[in-house]
Amino acid sequence: MGQCPVGFTAAVQERPADTRTASERGSEWSPALDETFGSAHQDYARLRRSNPFPWSSDFGGFWSATTYEDIARVAQDDDLFITSVQNVVPHVPRSSRRPPLHFDPPEHTAYREAIDPVLRRSLLRNHEAAFRASAEELLDGMLAGDGADGVRDFAAPFVMDCFAAFLGVPSSLTRHIRDIGVRYAFAIQDMDNEVIGECSAELYRIAEQVYRDRVSAGADPRRDLVSSLHHAALSPDNHITEGTAIATIRQMIVAGMGAPQAVLGSCVVHLAQDQDLQRHLREHPEELPSAIEEFLRLHAPYRVFARTARRDTELHGRLVRAGEPIALIFPSGNRDGTAFPDPDTFVLRRPNNSHLAFGRGAHKCPAATMGRLELLIALEVLLERTEAFALAGDVVMMNWLEYGPRSVPLQLAGRTAAGKQAAS
Repeated sequence: MGQCPVGFTAAVQERPADTRTASERGSEWSPALDETFGSAHQDYARLRRSNPFPWSSDFGGFWSATTYEDIARVAQDDDLFITSVQNVVPHVPRSSRRPPLHFDPPEHTAYREAIDPVLRRSLLRNHEAAFRASAEELLDGMLAGDGADGVRDFAAPFVMDCFAAFLGVPSSLTRHIRDIGVRYAFAIQDMDNEVIGECSAELYRIAEQVYRDRVSAGADPRRDLVSSLHHAALSPDNHITEGTAIATIRQMIVAGMGAPQAVLGSCVVHLAQDQDLQRHLREHPEELPSAIEEFLRLHAPYRVFARTARRDTELHGRLVRAGEPIALIFPSGNRDGTAFPDPDTFVLRRPNNSHLAFGRGAHKCPAATMGRLELLIALEVLLERTEAFALAGDVVMMNWLEYGPRSVPLQLAGRTAAGKQAAS
C-alpha cells in the first residue's frame, strides 16, 4: 500500500457484520489537526470510497459517519442514538449537562418549545437593522485600516454582535459579550484550558445578568428568548428551572458564535478565491440566498457533534456497541456524491439542495433561520462596500472542533463613489 497523506491512516476495508471489539479492530483513521482550506474534504472523500464508517482510537475512540445516508439515519433516530452521554468528540467532561444540547427527547423537547417560537423569521426581521449596522461598522473599519482579517475583524465580532442584538442587551454589554465571546472562541482553538475556564465562567455570569435584566424588564415571552425560557421555568409541566434556563442562555451564546463564524469565514475565503462568482453576486445580490445554501452545503461547520449508541446495533456493516460514540461528519455528508451530483463544485441554484449543515432530527439547529439571515446581511454588506477583495496571505484553519478558517488575511478595495452610485 502506498504512503497515506498526513492525517489519514490506512483504511480497513468494510466488512459485513464486523463484530470485533475496539481493541481488536485498531484505529482506521485519524482526523488531521493541521489542515489547509479544503484539505479535510479530500480526506473525507477517500474515506467514503474506501471505509465510509471507520473507527478511530483518537480522543478516546469513536466511529465516524461520513455518508449522507448514515449521518441522516443516526441524527434522526433519537431512541437508538442519544446525545446525553457524549454529544461531542472529543468528550468534554462536565459537572452537569448543559441544556438543550445535552438532553434527549422528551426532556430536550421542553427547551425547544421555549426556544423555537422566538427564532421565527417574522421576529428576526426586527433585528435586521442592528445586524446590518454591525456589519457596516466592521467593514468600514477594515477598509480604513491595514492588515484586515476576515475572521478576527469581521466574522467573529459580527456574529457576537448579532446574538447580543437578538438577546436584547444594551450596547455596553454587547461589547463585553463580543470581547469575551471572541476570546473564548480562540481559546477553544488553542486548547487553552485556563482561558477557556475563565471565559466560560464569565459567560455564565453574563447569561445570569441577561436573564435577570430581561425578566425585570418584563419582556414579552412570545418574542423574547430569555422571557420565554423564564416562562417555561415557571411551568410545573416540565423540568426546566431557573438554573437550567440560565445555562441554556450560556450554551446558546457559545453556539451562536461558533458555527456562524466558521461558515461566514469560509464564505469569505470562497469568494476571495472565486472572483467571477464574487463579481456575479455583487452584480446580482438577489441570488445571494441561493448562493448561501450552496455555501452551507460546501462549508458545513459541524463535524464533532456525536451520538452514543444506546444498545448494540449494526451500521454500515459494522457492529456499534452500546456506549460507543459516533461523530457525525456533516461536511463529508454534504459532499457525498450519492446525494449531490458533482459534489465538490459550487452550483448556484442547485436543485434539491437538502444539505445537512444545520443537522437533522430533534437536535436540528434552532437558529438556522437566524444563521441564514446573518450570512445574507454580512455578505450583502461585504459586496456592497467593496469593488473586490482577495486573499492577502495563507488561510489558517480551525482545529478539529469545527470546520472553518481561523484567520483570513484580506486585501480589500473599497467601492468608489461612482461605483456606489451605479449600484444604487
